[in-house]
Amino acid sequence: MQIRSLLQTGWKDLFPPARWLGAYHGAWLPVDLVAGVTLAAYAIPVSLAYAALAGLPPQVGIYGYMLGGIGYALLGSSRQLAVGPTSAISLMIAGSVGALAGGDAARYAAIASLAACAVALLCLIAWLFRLSILVRLVSDSILVGFKAGAGLTIIMSQLPSLFGIAGGGHNFFDRAIRFAGELGGTQWLVLLIGLAAMALLLAGERLLPGRPVGLTVMAVAIVVATLFGLPALGVPVTGTIPEGLPAIAVPAFGLLAADDLFPIAAGCLLLAYIEGVSAARGFAAKHGYSLDVRREFLGLGAANLAAAFGGAYPVAGGLSQSAVNDNAGARTPLALVFCSVALALCLLFFTGLLTNLPKAVLAAIVFTAVYKLVDIASLARMWQVSRLDFYAAAIALFAVLLLGILQGVLLAAIASVLLLLARASRPNVAFLGRLPGSGRYADRARHADIEALGGIIAFRPEASLLYINSEKVFSTVAGSLDDAKDIRAVACDLSASPYIDLAGARMLLDLQEMLETRRIAFHIVGAHAQVRDLLQAEGLAEKTDSSEWPQTLDGVLGKEWPRPAPAGEP
Repeated sequence: MQIRSLLQTGWKDLFPPARWLGAYHGAWLPVDLVAGVTLAAYAIPVSLAYAALAGLPPQVGIYGYMLGGIGYALLGSSRQLAVGPTSAISLMIAGSVGALAGGDAARYAAIASLAACAVALLCLIAWLFRLSILVRLVSDSILVGFKAGAGLTIIMSQLPSLFGIAGGGHNFFDRAIRFAGELGGTQWLVLLIGLAAMALLLAGERLLPGRPVGLTVMAVAIVVATLFGLPALGVPVTGTIPEGLPAIAVPAFGLLAADDLFPIAAGCLLLAYIEGVSAARGFAAKHGYSLDVRREFLGLGAANLAAAFGGAYPVAGGLSQSAVNDNAGARTPLALVFCSVALALCLLFFTGLLTNLPKAVLAAIVFTAVYKLVDIASLARMWQVSRLDFYAAAIALFAVLLLGILQGVLLAAIASVLLLLARASRPNVAFLGRLPGSGRYADRARHADIEALGGIIAFRPEASLLYINSEKVFSTVAGSLDDAKDIRAVACDLSASPYIDLAGARMLLDLQEMLETRRIAFHIVGAHAQVRDLLQAEGLAEKTDSSEWPQTLDGVLGKEWPRPAPAGEP
């Protein structure tokens, strides 16, 4: 009976719809249906625009939304997250696949689908080895800089379509130089259409939040272009979009070597997981359910596998489309299924209506979708509050502008790790004094009226003592000894050091030996259980007279400190 119950529970854990469908209320059905249709209305213009940004046929973007949503609904743990093409991943595909395709459009599309399959494989590996912790190493400051760089790069990539010129280039600055050189060939009618669409989109975003403004603007643009014959006047349009559902086929393996394919897939996975989990956590907290961050690898993997088999490129959960889904009232992932059905109907019966859609309108849709990525306010706040975070964000920003999305996101991940190491290598060492009338001890640098301890230096490293920062702590304490006079004892408060490694223990031994040569006593207080075990194993309990491991400075400061004999004397 227990085995049967365990198998049933395990099956439900592996297949989340078994849980939420079992608790599904009939009253949720019309709400999820409305949310799915609303999401489809949002997805159609955005997916067309992002496919163009990725350098792929417009219908491929719809394939990604339709199939990715179904895949995520089967294995994802969020009830509101919407999955589809995103701006950053679209630009990454455009910047990395083009050079590998050699100008062959069919090979380009096949490599993009193969990249989605590789993302699915990496998701499975990440789920098996519980690698969600690694993604957390990318700091929020790095993400602010990366998003700003991606937003500026995407905007620069769309300016030529908005002005009706050719454009091109390998990075932000190259594109900017080419764009400036071609401004003399601006098609003013194309620019007027793009600016009008952008104005309507921004006004709709402010006045009609949560409504399918993008779809409405797209429909108006198609009507205007058809009535006034804009394609005959030289206005670029999307052209014929093939009708019908995507053909399900296995991606063409062997097109690329692993060392060419997996850097692209790793960059897409990093972007997709960070953005998707960040958005999903917010909706889970809002609606009061728990999010399984490890399971998100499976949901993301299933979405990308479905997209790959349908000829689409890598997909991810995005905040903007998920907000549309949530604002429309989505209660369960069934809304994604309804969205996919609506998109399938569009592919079957309505693609002919999209033929005269001006490309400048798609550029305007991309503009309004990504301009908020450039968060000037957050960068300014970092400059005021934490220069180290600002410099990390600036590294990520300029890495994306100079190197592109793929190299930029990988460099941003490395910068996050280096930032973490830089912070850990320079811990604050607080030199303590007594607060008047309180019997408490605090950092002398933060309190002007603090009382000195009289011939005693008490210091508190405010971090774990590790190989990366032990030398810094030692030099800081040694410097304070050089500046002080008539010091009889030194006390090390380890209450703020939850962990210590062998290098940290060795540093304390070196400090004890240096103090012994100067006839200065050394004592350790506030050590936690695991820290005490390591220090005791290294012999510091006997050498520092810390066999009872006091937890506060009171007992230490109230005793008469013996002066140890210098080394070599009996």
